[in-house]
Amino acid sequence: MFEKIFDFEQQLSDFTGAPYVVATDCCTHALELCFRILQTKEVQFTPYTYLSIPMLMHKLNIEYIYTTEECQEWIGEYQFLGTCVWDSARTLQENMYKKGQMQCLSFGHDKPLSIGRGGAILLDSEEKYVALKEMSYDGRNLRINPWEKQWIFNVGYHYKMTLEEAETGSKLLKEFSGEKQFKRYPDLRKIKII
Repeated sequence: MFEKIFDFEQQLSDFTGAPYVVATDCCTHALELCFRILQTKEVQFTPYTYLSIPMLMHKLNIEYIYTTEECQEWIGEYQFLGTCVWDSARTLQENMYKKGQMQCLSFGHDKPLSIGRGGAILLDSEEKYVALKEMSYDGRNLRINPWEKQWIFNVGYHYKMTLEEAETGSKLLKEFSGEKQFKRYPDLRKIKII
């Protein structure tokens, strides 16, 4: 039933060099799952990012500050300082995976692999892979099918990639040229979130 998703994850693993890949419904939810599993309490990040990032920090009650002027510029990806988490929404390259890190991809309409929606987490911890996979599937263990046969669930979230998105992603990745698309974001220090 989930073979299309597993196939797409394997393709991404082979392409990026990440030992494990968890496909999600979007990059913001991929980041959320990483912060949840790491039990992140505070971070620093560039103010030049998408609006969902500070919103996510508010949602998770994570204390955050924006980095200083010297640390603001980024191309393709940036790290949440104080963590191993990266927002890699604007890049997709062969062998891009950084050992020991959790890099979150986006497959939105203006991203390098433009599925229209979707995301993924690149990582190298089998333990975290298993936990993140379950978290993204409502706490389900995908080896137990049908899910009604599972009697104990860890808290999960409905952040799974659809079979159709995975199938589209597989087709696009086979033809992917490696071209990068970058977009500059506005300075979020100029906005107020209430």
